[in-house]
Amino acid sequence: MNNYTKQDIIEMVEDEDVAFIRLQFTDIFGTMKNTAVTASQLSKVLAHNCTFDGSSVKGFSETEESDMRLYPDLNTFEIFPWRPQQGKVARLICDIHLPDGTPYESDPRYVLKKITKKAAQMGYTMDAGPECEFFLFHTDETTGQPTTLTHETGSCFDVGPLDLGENARRDMVLTLEDMGFEIEGSHHEMAPAQHEIDFHYDEALATADNIMTFKLVVRTIAKRHGLHATFMPKPKQQYAGSGMHMNLSLNKDGVNIFRNDDDENGISREAYYFIGGLMKHMRAITAITNPTVNSYKRLTPGAEAPTYMSWSAKARNPLIRIPSVRGEHTRIELRSPDPSSNPYLVLAVLLAAGLEGIEKKIQPPKCVDKNIQSMNETELTSLQIGKLPRSLREATEELEKDSFIREVLGEELTKKIIASQKQDYQDYCMQVTDWEIAHYLQQI
Repeated sequence: MNNYTKQDIIEMVEDEDVAFIRLQFTDIFGTMKNTAVTASQLSKVLAHNCTFDGSSVKGFSETEESDMRLYPDLNTFEIFPWRPQQGKVARLICDIHLPDGTPYESDPRYVLKKITKKAAQMGYTMDAGPECEFFLFHTDETTGQPTTLTHETGSCFDVGPLDLGENARRDMVLTLEDMGFEIEGSHHEMAPAQHEIDFHYDEALATADNIMTFKLVVRTIAKRHGLHATFMPKPKQQYAGSGMHMNLSLNKDGVNIFRNDDDENGISREAYYFIGGLMKHMRAITAITNPTVNSYKRLTPGAEAPTYMSWSAKARNPLIRIPSVRGEHTRIELRSPDPSSNPYLVLAVLLAAGLEGIEKKIQPPKCVDKNIQSMNETELTSLQIGKLPRSLREATEELEKDSFIREVLGEELTKKIIASQKQDYQDYCMQVTDWEIAHYLQQI
């Protein structure tokens, strides 16, 4: 992890001939925003005197407190390797503050920082490792707009020529490495045009920052190859959707406390409690990990993604699994999140729920090592296996009912998320789809 000072930033900007600095931040819906300044404004940036109109960002402050300040995190300074080598472009990820200098409580990065601070007070840090999937589609030759078309027919772990995206994926990996990422692997995924790039885990805040940077790099390099990269959970009806499995572990005094070599599942008492906390709040958490109407096209029975609330150290298709690797790399893997989610809010609610599990010693339900996708309703009921929400509306209603998750997010932010998701679902329900026309127009 970097440990830059203001003087370090000044010297790097001068030595590297940086001409522009992009001040990046993330809105409540997980969309990256930025404002750019020239290097001549660096002193103003470092003095926290750069402002923007928060009322112009959906979900941010109303007009009466719209002048918001950007506080750059100096350790996030990076130079974009794809920009010109003369007059380079760099970035700083920023926290959002109000005009009086106090943190803006609906800033997703602030929400995560609050929870990591609480964890630190308990002696913990959480490491998180995402598995980010995405699709690479053609763009329309006339309009340049994205399509869902692809010429390739590749499937999981295929190589060229079946994997027509390998050149773009290679350039993405090399660019990410230029920006300090440690890439652990990349490959073609299950569906045609679907890909995955995995990078090394890090502490929660750094991982959330990395996910946002990852998306920017993937989209940028895809465009250079004439392709469109989408993190939409389910762009093609007939193929598997894109997930963002999240691998989590908890450290105390530099030791992974989820490890217990003497346990039958290889995990500690704290890990069981952490799972218990996640399970307790999972239905409400789903509104954060799967925040779009389209998310629930992926979370359907019979698909690869989980639909039931179970955990296992052996089965591969539960909501939470314990990967086979043990020792210092012992972790839990949550398989429901998708890449349309806001990573800051995802990690905030997961960490908070897990910590509550440890604080209150919440026991998880019994481990289920069978394939739950093949069970009937009677078997599921007998094992007390609950269901994940089946729609955005259902997930939003669960978020409304969960006072703990609401408190983690903050009441103002929660209200904005709920209002937006309800509106999205209402708009979606009013759409007349091609399926309806095909099934009803002639017959009725």
